Amino acid sequence: MGSAGKYELPFKLNNPDLLRNLSYVNGEWVKSKSGKTFEVVDPGTGKAWIECPINDASDVDEAVKSSYESFLEYKKTSPRQRAQMLYKWDSLIKENREDIATLLVYETGKPKSEAYGEIDYSTGFTWWFAGEAERIQGSVFTPALPNRRVFTIKQPLGVAVALVPWNFPIAMNLRKAGAALAAGCTMIIKPSPETPITILTLAYLAEKAGFPKGALTVLTTDLDKTPELSEALCRHPLVSKVTFTGSTRVGKLIARICADNLKKVTLELGGNCPVLIFDDANIEQALSQIFALKYRHAGQACITANRIYVQSGIFDKFLDRWNAETQKIVVGHGSDEETTMGPVTTPRSIQKALELVEDAKKKGAKIHIGGNKIEKNGGYFFEPTVITGVTQDMDIAREEIFSPISTFIKFETEDEAVKAANDTSMGLASYLFTKNVDRLWRLFESLEAGMIGLNTGNSSAAESPFGGIKQSGYGKESGKDVAVNEYLITKTGTFTLEEQS
Repeated sequence: MGSAGKYELPFKLNNPDLLRNLSYVNGEWVKSKSGKTFEVVDPGTGKAWIECPINDASDVDEAVKSSYESFLEYKKTSPRQRAQMLYKWDSLIKENREDIATLLVYETGKPKSEAYGEIDYSTGFTWWFAGEAERIQGSVFTPALPNRRVFTIKQPLGVAVALVPWNFPIAMNLRKAGAALAAGCTMIIKPSPETPITILTLAYLAEKAGFPKGALTVLTTDLDKTPELSEALCRHPLVSKVTFTGSTRVGKLIARICADNLKKVTLELGGNCPVLIFDDANIEQALSQIFALKYRHAGQACITANRIYVQSGIFDKFLDRWNAETQKIVVGHGSDEETTMGPVTTPRSIQKALELVEDAKKKGAKIHIGGNKIEKNGGYFFEPTVITGVTQDMDIAREEIFSPISTFIKFETEDEAVKAANDTSMGLASYLFTKNVDRLWRLFESLEAGMIGLNTGNSSAAESPFGGIKQSGYGKESGKDVAVNEYLITKTGTFTLEEQS
């Protein structure tokens, strides 16, 4: 559990006990029933450095039953007790920030500075949901009929399953698990095959924080067995809730499976997020905000800037500034101090990026910078890329890019920009930059997205509801009341007063 076995670790941890590479079921570190394992690869070198169990459908029943047995006891804990465990978990994660950041670099490829940033952002969720645990309240009121009272109470749903992505594994897990544990639910996490180690580290620290056996379960698996394991978890009769972050295609499959048993589902799916920059915008403000949003984690975020629309009056000036900043990016391994952008996390991302660039070139787009794979130390590196002349018939305008490719489109009028921005099946986030307050309010209401950045590229925080509309999913994560409510049922009681004789 605390070593890489046959592999040579490319790093050292201050606390070696954090390194876990077995699944975590009912408070025990276990192998899969098959005994098979898969490798975890450093995207910066393409080399494996540890292995984890390949769980499949045969591992599900035991894990879910132990989680359900834990739920029967955990739901009885007081909100104060749950809050105290969450605060302790939060504290332990912060104490081990340096080591967790190291693990994050070698799983995702992101630079160390971004790894620190993810951890600091992520612990906002443990802190926030610790407070939310004690804000779960019912109600009592007098209804229309005389001599009656109506009571409502909030109760935890039961066992929840989290199917999580590889791009922000700490954040996505703490956002889901924090809400579930605050509500009194237990949770089973299936991490992405690329990033199981950081999740197992979180489970280890949750155990140290005092969460009971079975409150948090982690089942790892490889890419081939992911569909089988996920479907078995979604179909198990003792699972009451499923939360998924990932592609729209897979989200639809999960919704269909869960519909068979009417399970509650939260879906945070793909984005094709537009940015609208108007002539009256502060160019430096827009540049700094959107540049960071676009190239963070090599463009691998669902809320990243996908299509950048710039009004004609400042288009050339803005593009020149963007190109100048792009050429300053230092691509390298996430552990190197001088690196400002790491690799993409999977070789599949390289292939898709190349296909998107080629399609755009064939249809008349201009490649200003980049557009190619970087051959470097066996890692999955792609050049920071800038493309103009993008039109709506290009794949790059209609699909989620998920790589360090920035696309620019010139527009003339507000109506033109809004129509183009909304011309997508997705509706996760949109961004706009203008100093016209009337326009800010107009676009806040007219842009079709669940989250709107108004003169900012950073609109995600533990206290803000997170989620999309259209084919970007449904349900909310984080935010006051709404996120915890995703793990609660409301039970209504009606009482008739007998009149005094």
